[in-house]
Amino acid sequence: MKKIYNEIYEKIKEFDKIVIARHIGADIDALGSSIGLKEVITNTFPKKKVSVIGAYSSIFKYMGKMDKLDEKEIKDSLLIVLDTPNIVRIDGITNPRDFKYIIKIDHHPEVDSFEDIKWVEEDASSVCQMLIELVNNTDLEMNKVAAEKLFMGVVTDTNRFMYDYTSPKTFRLVGDLMEKQELVLRPLYDTLYRRNLVDVRFNGYVAEHLNVTEHGLGYIIIDDETIQKFGGDTALTGNIIGNFNNINEVLVWVFFTEDKKNNLIKVNARSRGPIINTSLEKFGGGGHIYASGARLTDKDDIEKIIKELDKVCVEYKKGK
Repeated sequence: MKKIYNEIYEKIKEFDKIVIARHIGADIDALGSSIGLKEVITNTFPKKKVSVIGAYSSIFKYMGKMDKLDEKEIKDSLLIVLDTPNIVRIDGITNPRDFKYIIKIDHHPEVDSFEDIKWVEEDASSVCQMLIELVNNTDLEMNKVAAEKLFMGVVTDTNRFMYDYTSPKTFRLVGDLMEKQELVLRPLYDTLYRRNLVDVRFNGYVAEHLNVTEHGLGYIIIDDETIQKFGGDTALTGNIIGNFNNINEVLVWVFFTEDKKNNLIKVNARSRGPIINTSLEKFGGGGHIYASGARLTDKDDIEKIIKELDKVCVEYKKGK
């Protein structure tokens, strides 16, 4: 492992212009890792120009702002792609190969190979965990701002350390980070989990209207009218999907959210047993084996995904 740490560090040290990208529909691990890494690099090398790109997330605005990509500088820049296994899901970049050099750091099952240096660790709880490890093993310098972003990414991708991805290494790295950077947890947890009343009511709406098949698939189709009623932010569904993890009758649950502005359907799926990423890959999506997503342009695919995931539940029950 020491070799990959050094290779990544040396490339960061070599380039004066660095662009950090992550996946579309960014979650807190994607945002925390990209913004946290920028903070680490600029803290270590103040003269470097580091840009974090991708769509701004209003629902996670507390994580920080995005930068504008200067396309004239692409050919001279290092691109670091975080938390993204395939090219089509990189937010804000059409062709990563236009950059002079590419580093990929990810914890998803690999889909596309487009990088010069690759660090993929599927057993890692999060990319934020991997970056804490990277800093600990190189001359990169952590500060409190970066530590808070990285901590929040680990917390959310492990669902407060409850998911199977949590390992003894996760606790060691986070404990060391807390001690060295003197993190105060209460304000961070308040930032992550305090909700507006409209969000709580939306959670109630989903709970009331969730369809559940006899095989354990929970699903809901949320149209634009409903999204507007609850504030007009399609990111709401991604923010609450983890709240449905402990329903006895549900093995897999999937939300289909109409995004009228972009003329597509956002798919968020989660599982507490059946493997679902391979099912979503059939529809141009993917992700973790228990947490995946997709973006549909054909509404007919909604019914196809429902049938596919219901079948996955059936096969899982037979296997058990």
